[in-house]
Amino acid sequence: MPGSRLSKSFLALVFAGFAGAAGLSFSAELAHAQARLVPAPGPENQGDVGRDAKIDAVTVTVDHAKVLRLPERAQTVIIGNPAIADVTVQPNGVMVVTGKSYGVTNLIALDATGALLAESSVRVGAASDSILTVQRGLERESYSCTPDCQPSAQLGDSQRYFSEVGGQAGARSAAATGAVKK
Repeated sequence: MPGSRLSKSFLALVFAGFAGAAGLSFSAELAHAQARLVPAPGPENQGDVGRDAKIDAVTVTVDHAKVLRLPERAQTVIIGNPAIADVTVQPNGVMVVTGKSYGVTNLIALDATGALLAESSVRVGAASDSILTVQRGLERESYSCTPDCQPSAQLGDSQRYFSEVGGQAGARSAAATGAVKK
């Protein structure tokens, strides 16, 4: 049945059979965490988090966004490493955290005087619940199985595969938007 969960499972079993015969390996992880920005201890810290401050983690996947509520009075939002995640502040005390690359960074919210209101770790991981990873020796390829498996360039794929799949996706996108030169 094309498009069914059965076809995804069958394809995964076929890949697994080839992998077992050829010495290939598959990997997939699923990371879940509650997303919330936890306020730092009260004003007595004067911007210092201190040893006992609770810092919860925000988990987001690469190329996905998560909406979080800012603490009251937040005027400045800082992301530790903008190569890992991006933050966009929206009206009404809302911010959007977007995963850009694998890794861990931090997110800090300050009030108008520069006092620390909240700090949280931001963990960016792979959207592995639908990604099938095929390892062929040192060469890695990724497939998006939603539900049928199709090539999908992911961070960490071999350069050759990433370039081929990314180039095809870019050419298709350019053709769809009319950006193709004749």
